[in-house]
Amino acid sequence: MRKILLLSLSFMATLAFGQTLEELKAKKAAIEAELAPIQAQVDPLKTQIADLDAQIAKFPGWYKGSFGTLGVNFTGLNNWIANPNPDSKSTTILGSFNAFANKLEDKYFWRNSGALNLGWQKLDTRKEGAPKAKFEPVSDLLNLTSLFGYKITKTLAASALGEYRTSVINNFNNPGYFDIGVGGTWTPVSNLVVVFHPLNYNFIFADNNTDYTSSLGCKIVADYNATLYKGVKWRSNLSSFLSYKNSDPSLSNHTFTNGFSFTLVKGIGVGIQHAFRINRQESLDNQQYFILGLSYAL
Repeated sequence: MRKILLLSLSFMATLAFGQTLEELKAKKAAIEAELAPIQAQVDPLKTQIADLDAQIAKFPGWYKGSFGTLGVNFTGLNNWIANPNPDSKSTTILGSFNAFANKLEDKYFWRNSGALNLGWQKLDTRKEGAPKAKFEPVSDLLNLTSLFGYKITKTLAASALGEYRTSVINNFNNPGYFDIGVGGTWTPVSNLVVVFHPLNYNFIFADNNTDYTSSLGCKIVADYNATLYKGVKWRSNLSSFLSYKNSDPSLSNHTFTNGFSFTLVKGIGVGIQHAFRINRQESLDNQQYFILGLSYAL
């Protein structure tokens, strides 16, 4: 009798819970149905705002902005025998910050941008006699660019470019790369800038100059910004130096960076950034880094 009573109570509780769950699902569906017409009105308005921003960007004046991505990862193991470090803790912190300040006038433009990418990782193996774990840099890059152009036509300008790249956490300016050159800049639309400078010198600063060689070459830069579907922002940048000097390893270098961000509320969202780099003076292998985490736009 007691078992029958317990089974009955259990069945009734399950039935009651199931009814409550169905009620909650029904309420959720009702709210979503009410939200659908509003969302259908909001999405076109966001598209119109993006179009107006693009039109505003065509007028003379200063245009400034910044955004960043922060990624944090924690991993812990406790007596996980299958792992070489069965008792360990790992912490990874990666961040990127990008900013720009552009002066756009009828006859000339001055475009300035900066990018900072930093990252640290700490692995505590908890092994007896092992040194105390500390954060080690895993990403370290500072890039500053300044482009001035005098317009010959609406889309073509004679231009001069200065670009500087180095590390910050360790080995500041060792090596440090500084490009300076002249040529032309093409801006077919407001969010695309293509630089072609056939006269460019790539200065390399390093304590051991025998490992790095400065040279004359051609500088090519392409920068594209766009707002994709439902507020997803995309920035793509290609920076390439083609050395005129024959050398082994090659003195040319190329960096291709892509970043996506999606705003959820009040400038906070999700961001991802990936960079691919070829520089044989730094490494015989190709280099890559990526960051995935929260993003914030000002």
